[in-house]
Amino acid sequence: MGGVFLRGFGWRHAGRRAWAVRGVDLRIEAGERVLLLGPSGAGKSTLLSALAGLLPEDSGEQEGTVEIDGLDPRKGRERVGIVFQDPETQLVMARCGDDVAFGLENRGVPAGEIWPRVDEALHRVGFPYHRDRSTAALSGGEQQRLALAGALALRPGLLLLDEPTANLDPAGATLIRQAVAGALDADTTLILVEHRVAEALPLVDRVVVLEPGGGVRADGPPEAVFAAHGAALAAEGVWVPGHPIAPRPAKTAAGDLLLTADQLGLPPRLGSTNLAVRAAEALAVRGPNGAGKSTLALLLGGLLKPGTGRVTASAELAGPDHRTPPHRWRAPALARRIGSVFQDPEHQFVTGTVFDELALGPRRTGQPEPAVKDTVTELLDRLRLTRLAAANPYTLSGGEARRLSVATALATAPRLLICDEPTFGQDRRTWQELVDLFADLRDAGHGVVTVTHDADFVTALADRTVTLERP
Repeated sequence: MGGVFLRGFGWRHAGRRAWAVRGVDLRIEAGERVLLLGPSGAGKSTLLSALAGLLPEDSGEQEGTVEIDGLDPRKGRERVGIVFQDPETQLVMARCGDDVAFGLENRGVPAGEIWPRVDEALHRVGFPYHRDRSTAALSGGEQQRLALAGALALRPGLLLLDEPTANLDPAGATLIRQAVAGALDADTTLILVEHRVAEALPLVDRVVVLEPGGGVRADGPPEAVFAAHGAALAAEGVWVPGHPIAPRPAKTAAGDLLLTADQLGLPPRLGSTNLAVRAAEALAVRGPNGAGKSTLALLLGGLLKPGTGRVTASAELAGPDHRTPPHRWRAPALARRIGSVFQDPEHQFVTGTVFDELALGPRRTGQPEPAVKDTVTELLDRLRLTRLAAANPYTLSGGEARRLSVATALATAPRLLICDEPTFGQDRRTWQELVDLFADLRDAGHGVVTVTHDADFVTALADRTVTLERP
């Protein structure tokens, strides 16, 4: 593996006025381990896509040049392995072992080497199932491990990781970092995007910080970069070690009961579960990957029919439907009462612009157009999405897409908000804004349920925690 060279590199997605990334001059030598930092929307994921050769010429406008071993990355893809921010987008086969083998087969690896390399890669990332496991049955965190196994099996000269531990429980995140450290040869180049900066530092020997307006903000050894720029970077949204965020405890005691789950389950995804959700309370749901947390969120949100037990809504939440389980409510009534944010933001985008995405819920619930516009304008401003109002939701960065998905759930002012990994992909500043937003909702009397692996988020917001175990 030779070097990575960027000279004045910039990229603007088709149909967008603003550049996703611009003015980047960077040289990375073979064997360097680089942590790429920057506020949400600074262009980190776009830069990794460029290095992986995944920005087709007809999908946007490029400035400057980017080279890997002197080649355009589009002509050197066999040298590169990448794990995307959303692992589901790179799973292509029905069985897990076949998915890891797919890249090896496409690169012409001898048949006798394929399955030993598949098994080795699955073992390295702590994948808990046999290679015949269905990819459709995996949780988000398990998908992340599988995607990493697929990249490691290729033994690439350049490994690109876009938040590889974002959806993992703490034990799984540690395992992934250990797998990455153990899988790199001396001359393997690593470029890592990771918001868990303190945990990622042992993997890297260099930090590069992108400037949102273009160019490189800081570049050098981690200790030197954080010593010289730490306070400024933290203020600009970079997760800098040693800069804690103040918690937001509740201003009042928990209120009336909104929702109860009695022996609720959906075998084999979720075992029997009992819990209560109250107004003016932030409830955090934690547990290892595969425990059924996302399934529980969908059941509580009325988006899945229970396999066992029941979900009961109070008269305060359900009104005239209080004798009917949430999964049988009509869609407009459900949207007014319970807002849901999925683990994968793109699963809930259905329109062509950010503005229309936010306007959809209020319009479906019968709000007059002036009120719809006021609601959308306020949410765009609150979640720093104003400049993206005309953008296609599918061209947003991971952090921007997550904030949009939260905003769509808030647009109908639901009494209860249920969020699955709401802080995924957020920089320090937007993370704090989400904490403040949820805290304000709770203090105004709304119920808030969050499924999360983010221990800092739990410390900052949660009034009560429920921990699930694997079925």
